[in-house]
Formats: sequence, structure tokens, C-alpha cells
Amino acid sequence: MAFILLGSIIIALVFIPGVWVKRVLEKYSLPEDRYSGTGSELARFLLDKKSLQHVTVEETEEGDHYDPTQKVVRLTKEKFNGHSLTAITVAAHEVGHAIQDGENYGPLRLRTKLVKMSRGIEKIGAGVLMISPFIGIITKLPGLSAIVFLSGFVTLLSSTLIHFVTLPTELDASFKRALPLLNDSNILKEGDQKYAYKILTAAALTYVSASLMSLLNIARWWAMLRR
Repeated sequence: MAFILLGSIIIALVFIPGVWVKRVLEKYSLPEDRYSGTGSELARFLLDKKSLQHVTVEETEEGDHYDPTQKVVRLTKEKFNGHSLTAITVAAHEVGHAIQDGENYGPLRLRTKLVKMSRGIEKIGAGVLMISPFIGIITKLPGLSAIVFLSGFVTLLSSTLIHFVTLPTELDASFKRALPLLNDSNILKEGDQKYAYKILTAAALTYVSASLMSLLNIARWWAMLRR
């Protein structure tokens, strides 16, 4: 009974942040015509305001993000063409990262390196976990299989922890960059600031939400390791 209760609590802790982030972003995507300008237009305006004309704005299908290597703010279709509060607020958040880059913000440079590293680590970890059972079958050495399995598990866990380390950079982009920009430029309509605050919180927690979801896979592998 205690195990079931603990499992339920863990699952709740993993799922709730992701559900909350999705709910907030969807809730303030309505009304769709809340603002006259689109998210991409606002991003361009804010970038020009901060003398970042060299940074471009593009539509993407890979999730809203700023690419410090290509110097591009990328927004999904609903944000790029959208006129909602979510569209302009998320656009401002990604511009916040562009401003960090323009100011040579150290934590962003570290975040960029860590995120790139985490992608490779995730692939390696997943690959090791997948082949470890076959290693045991081929070598007929259960101990070796367990060692390989454990190394893959630790590798996958490290990539999750990297996303947590980058959280301060996300919070800085939301509340020290994007929110002041929206306020100073008088972008937000009356009464929207408190909702924009929620959206910026959700935008900052996107990486954490994804990391928490990956913990379910890690827990599944851990359960297999204990058998």
C-alpha cells in the first residue's frame, strides 16, 4: 500500500508541472485576436528596440526557442502568426534569450553547451539501455550486462539534471528581460500583466517539465535494473 501511495505521489509530481504548463499556454491562447500584432511581429519589434537587427525571426515545428548559434528566434506556427496573449508573451521570452546572447550572458553560454551535451548524452544513454540485455545474452555474463545497464541509466539521468541546472537562465529570460520589455514598451493590455506573469513562468518551466517527464522513463529502467 505504501509503495502504491509513493508511486502515485511521484507520478503526480512528474505530471502536474507538465499539465500546468500546457494548460496555461492553451488558456491564454484565447481569444486568438487579443492583440493587433502577431508574436513574430512583436519579436521583431523588441529585437530592433534592443539593437539586435542581426537576429532573425523564423517559424518552426520544433518548439519555441532561441538558437544562439544561428542567431534566430524560432516560434511555432501558433506563436509566429498568433495574436493571443500567449503568442506575444512567449515571443518576448525567446527575445529575452536573444538579449542574453547579445550581452554575452555567461549562464546562457553554459546552458547552450549543456543542452547540446544533454542531447548527445540522452542518445548514448538510451542506446546503452537498449543494447544492455543483448550484451548479457551474447556474453552470458549477467554482471557485465548490469554494469552496462547501470551506466546507461546514469547517463540518461545526467541529461535530466542538466535541464534543471539551466532553470535560472530561463527565469532570467522571463522576468529580467521579457517582462520589463513588455512593461516598458506598453505592450500589454490593462489587466494582462498578471496573466503574462503566469505564461512567462510556464515558458521558463518548459525544460523542467520535459525533464520531469523523462524521469518516468528513468524510473521504468530503474525498476528493470532492480529485478
